[in-house]
Amino acid sequence: MKKIYLFCSHGMSTSLLANKMQDVADTHELPIEVKAFPHGKLEEIVETLNPDCILLGPQVKYLYDETVERFKDINTPIAVIDSQDYGMMNAEKVLKTAIILIKKNKK
Repeated sequence: MKKIYLFCSHGMSTSLLANKMQDVADTHELPIEVKAFPHGKLEEIVETLNPDCILLGPQVKYLYDETVERFKDINTPIAVIDSQDYGMMNAEKVLKTAIILIKKNKK
């Protein structure tokens, strides 16, 4: 089971996207867990749940460099969700992006 975790300011709007992404994964019978959390829990979640992909909501993209630096040793892909995909709640595209990041990271 691959774990794709989304982080934003409070985990509210990202929860909606995460739920839609989970629905897409379930529809395609993909062994993926998608969850959303507030960025304040990022370190705790990463250290305890070991996600396979970390996605930051556009509203916290300013945390990208800091997050990459903080977790450079865990070899987990980190990306900022495209603001247009986020605004349109394009769950399928965001999920595909995360899967591609996970696959590229294996090489």
